[in-house]
Amino acid sequence: MQEKPKVVVSRTRRPVTAAKEFNFTEADIRAGQDSLASYRTSAWLAFKRLSLPDTSLEAWRRTDIHNLPVDKFKFAADGAYNDLPPVREDLLKPLVADQHGGQIVLVPGGATVELDEKLANKGVIFTDLRTAEQQYPDVLARMIGKTVNVEEGKFSALAGAFAQNGVVLYVPKGVIVEEPLHSVLWGPGTDIAHVSHILVLVDEGASVTYVHEAASPDLKGASSMHAGIVEIQVMQGASMRFVELQSWGRHVWNFSHERARVERGGNLDWIFGAIGSRLTKNFSELDLAGEGAQGRMSGFYFTDGDQHLDHDTQQNHLAPHTTSDLLFKGALKGRSRSVWQGMIYVAPGAQKTDGYQANRNLVLSEGARADSIPGLEILADDVRCTHGATVGKLEQEPLFYLKSRGIPQAEAEKLVVEGFFDPIFQRIPFEGVRERFQEYIAGKMS
Repeated sequence: MQEKPKVVVSRTRRPVTAAKEFNFTEADIRAGQDSLASYRTSAWLAFKRLSLPDTSLEAWRRTDIHNLPVDKFKFAADGAYNDLPPVREDLLKPLVADQHGGQIVLVPGGATVELDEKLANKGVIFTDLRTAEQQYPDVLARMIGKTVNVEEGKFSALAGAFAQNGVVLYVPKGVIVEEPLHSVLWGPGTDIAHVSHILVLVDEGASVTYVHEAASPDLKGASSMHAGIVEIQVMQGASMRFVELQSWGRHVWNFSHERARVERGGNLDWIFGAIGSRLTKNFSELDLAGEGAQGRMSGFYFTDGDQHLDHDTQQNHLAPHTTSDLLFKGALKGRSRSVWQGMIYVAPGAQKTDGYQANRNLVLSEGARADSIPGLEILADDVRCTHGATVGKLEQEPLFYLKSRGIPQAEAEKLVVEGFFDPIFQRIPFEGVRERFQEYIAGKMS
């Protein structure tokens, strides 16, 4: 019997393509004094050590960024805004009351600052990050790195080390700021890394309303990125309303780490609105650190096309008799996707906690998808914590009713969607902000 020839099968692995990395270097870090220099050095070391997140990580399991063109991004040079589209005029209009108490406009390679002289005389600091580094280093040292840890991830380290622009707001003890403060982060251009750091300290017994908007033009076939940190401290007996609106262009990859810490008897009303970007991954944490602290988080998002928005929220009850209330509502069209992951954490000893979270989603197209993942981690035994999540389509009964009254299909759908978002609008005591949200809905529905 003839012996069969031996067949040797060679199995070799396909060459693995090296992971792309940002081209940023230590030389890109701006110099700073003492505590600021130490902070940025720590952030730089974390940035070098940490890898880009991938879907093997639980927090990133539903958000894939392997197509992020990290090796293309560069920082804007000083004065770069002179060769880029100017900020849209509508973004500069007051959203609360008839005028601003102060306004800051952040643009690539520059900033403009306005502050009412009466507020400045009361000791209120409202300025851009670079000015604060030079004129208020002691105040900045009380704020930077106090709530967000640069070790939390690649993008928090990036923002900590390389922040090109930012806002510093300090309200002294007992000062009540009646007129709202407003800032705009304007991000035009292609292949630019817009890196921001927002720092807020509302001292004991003080009060303020602050609106921050981030926006850019829409550029087809382009890519840009925003990486940001927001750090807020609301001290004992202080109160703050903070409104964030995000309308980045569809070419922008948006990453942010945000955390607010509320001390004894303090109160924070935190409002989010998101309708822009190609992809957003946002971490928002509320730390109720003092007895009797209260916090409310209200979120609005509307996606279409291929947009992907991922909001990761955390309500941390770290002291007794604290209260948190979260409501996020979103609508989706096209082949877009939203992800909301929420957690209420109650620390040992944080008795008499009252925590609530809810996420409601309205899917307007067959190809759209909403993932909603609420969670509880309770380590105390005398608490009241509840959560809920829903994903649904437009109800036909109200649509039929409206159409039977002669209202066209498109207008009827718009009215039903506005009704869906109404509970969020009712939480917003600012007519201008509500109007901006309604304009966003009209634009998306058209």
